[in-house]
Amino acid sequence: MTVRSALLAFTLLVTTCFGFGQSVDRYTVIPRPAQLEPRAGEFIINNTTRLVIPVEQAELRAIADTFAHQLNRATNLNIQVRNSNPTPGGTTPQTGNVIQFSPSQDTSLGEEGYQLDVTNQLISIEARHPKGFFYAVQTLYQLLPPTVLGVGQGAKGRGTTSNTPSPQALSPLPLALTIPACRIQDRPRYVYRGMHLDVSRHFFPVAFIKKYIDLMALHKFNNFHWHLTDDQGWRIEIKKYPKLTQVGAQRRETLVGHYDEYDPQVFDGKPYSGFYTQDDIREVVRYAAAKYINVVPEIEMPGHALAALAAYPELGCNGRSDGASPYQVATKWGVFDDVFCPYDKTFQFLEDVLTEVMALFPSKYIHIGGDECPKSTWRKSDFAQQLMRQQNLKDENALQSYFINRIDKFVNAKGRRIIGWDEILEGNSSTIRLSPDATVMSWRGIKGGIEAARQRHDVIMTPGQYCYFDQYQGDPAQEPMAFGGQLPIAMVYSYNPTPTELSPTEATHILGAQGNIWTEYLAEPAEVEYMAWPRAAALAEVLWTPLAQKNYTDFSRRLPAHFARLTALNVNFARTFYDVTPSAKPIPNGKLTVTLSADALAPDIRYTVDGSVPSSESPRYERPFMLDQSTTVRAATFSNGQPLSQLAKIQREFIVSSATGKAYKLLSAPTTGRPDRNYSLTDGTTGSMGGYELANVVSFANDINVIIDLGKPQPVSSVRVGFVKYTARNLCLPKQVEILVSDDGQTFRPVLSIKTNAAEGGKRGIVRLPFDFAQTTARYVQVIALNVGQVPAGLRNPGKPAQMAVDEIEVK
Repeated sequence: MTVRSALLAFTLLVTTCFGFGQSVDRYTVIPRPAQLEPRAGEFIINNTTRLVIPVEQAELRAIADTFAHQLNRATNLNIQVRNSNPTPGGTTPQTGNVIQFSPSQDTSLGEEGYQLDVTNQLISIEARHPKGFFYAVQTLYQLLPPTVLGVGQGAKGRGTTSNTPSPQALSPLPLALTIPACRIQDRPRYVYRGMHLDVSRHFFPVAFIKKYIDLMALHKFNNFHWHLTDDQGWRIEIKKYPKLTQVGAQRRETLVGHYDEYDPQVFDGKPYSGFYTQDDIREVVRYAAAKYINVVPEIEMPGHALAALAAYPELGCNGRSDGASPYQVATKWGVFDDVFCPYDKTFQFLEDVLTEVMALFPSKYIHIGGDECPKSTWRKSDFAQQLMRQQNLKDENALQSYFINRIDKFVNAKGRRIIGWDEILEGNSSTIRLSPDATVMSWRGIKGGIEAARQRHDVIMTPGQYCYFDQYQGDPAQEPMAFGGQLPIAMVYSYNPTPTELSPTEATHILGAQGNIWTEYLAEPAEVEYMAWPRAAALAEVLWTPLAQKNYTDFSRRLPAHFARLTALNVNFARTFYDVTPSAKPIPNGKLTVTLSADALAPDIRYTVDGSVPSSESPRYERPFMLDQSTTVRAATFSNGQPLSQLAKIQREFIVSSATGKAYKLLSAPTTGRPDRNYSLTDGTTGSMGGYELANVVSFANDINVIIDLGKPQPVSSVRVGFVKYTARNLCLPKQVEILVSDDGQTFRPVLSIKTNAAEGGKRGIVRLPFDFAQTTARYVQVIALNVGQVPAGLRNPGKPAQMAVDEIEVK
């Protein structure tokens, strides 16, 4: 199939698939407008189209010029921007093929609201502020065919079905450039609609930051939280302190995999560096401002400071008198004990840094971190303890409050306001309190946000359960590396940032919410995009659309067209929305019944049972099917013969053996953390791990002792057990495995006893250990796995109590 025909099929898919109704086909705007009245007809953009703006409106001229430029570069048309002739009553009404910008006096629109009236001959945009006109244009982009967002695609359109840019020139695709008639009255639900990006763990170039901002603008976000400093790197040039980038922007190597992926940990041995010059910062700030996005810089304190301390060790409690640094830029992830020491020189340093930061960022908000600050170095510091006595501080939490309060006062004196993570509330007292202007960013659930709102602080909600986009969005065993946890797009969409526990007055302090992208495991721009989109689109609708208008089914129906937009923009978005979930259930005859399900509306699921990649010619899933032998099931969703899900991704190994579906007795109790659920050791479903999570496994604090009833006497000669090797979490292989068999379930005879390597470390995983023996006849099979007792020497946690975990037991 040619690229052109593939694109044609994909475009037809997003406009016709699943039998959507006409209104859904025509109005696929995300976030959904507050009010949208469908109309018959359409406005056709052609060479006669004019954009008309009021005279002497420089901001509107910039918005209209940018819109015309994008239309022209995408279509090869020559649309012009013209000034209207003013009349005593306002702007002269236009006739013909016109897109008219008309300032409004309607106060109900606020700064960001707009009205959009589309007929066959005229598009009228009304707003009180340039922001409103800008957001109206973003809506027009989404009412146009998706390929209009691309570059040089021609009036007939060009694009790519790939999630990644294609270097080749593509054949033109016939496509009418039309906007469906409608009337829209729109304004946002929340004033703060944010996306965050951590550039400290991994650095991203200015070009990508701009693309990130472009996507935010299309989705009507208005705040970009730029996390610029942390333990793993200082990424902003500070003229007064050059070593912050000479030393603090570089680490000697980086951890490979998750924190507990290997035992011992493995590092890549490659120096890593990168920072933004002050000119880079100014360029990004200017670029974002043109899209009505405020850039909120974050300078972490008093914790997450290792990169700064490596550059200026005298600012830490462990500084050496000879000037040598006891610190180094962190090469792995986590929370570190070394934090800023509360010397006067530390505050002078931070004030100098913030002074330069505030000169670069016009934002009224300056984020000062305040999270995850261990107190151990302060407890050991003579200076810190003396300061606590002088200031009558009862404990180290109060010392942190003192620290934040000093910075808060300094920032306020400069006419700005601080934002801090919800820990900045800790340690407040009658004598030391945050200023009323301090804004709290609630990330550890919603409790901090509720407490802050009740204390009359403004709040930005960003709880990890809904807003941390570094979590897995699909099956962790199938997804690219992520931090851990599960956050599917439906969960993001379900979020309501205003806690129901708040009174109406308290709720006014909820400014909005923010999606966070932490980059410990995201080293490339494409990886960031995969984690952000389309979950950020769901959050955009949460923050913009009135609560009563939110509807996940309706949002789901708009997503395919939105995916086409992201494709035109060369965004590496995740397609987990289309993922298939295979599941199996044992049936009495010892076989497995496999069910394939997907969240997408009416998907065409194709599957294979031989491990091959599914195609549009593979069997179509109509009903559950049976497996009579162990195999790997792979599945994908299709429409019009084109794949929707990522073909190589969805696969699940199922095991069929004489033990499948058979009952068993556990003579040793599982742990409460990973209990046995409905005979899960013989259910045919293998275990998996992703992030820090284990699925479909049963764990034991001591030995494993299980007796399986095969139902009738039969030949047996092999047992295989899937043991979890996750020694960084104290899950070890057994030191010895014994296999016994019985005819009556009472008297057992041993058939095998073999020592195994409980000290084996390395990469974590599920190790299927085979235990083969001379064939015998038996009805009952007993498996005893002996726990090594303590984690062996040479592993991460030697001497700690060892555990074991098992996923599936096979008998053949």
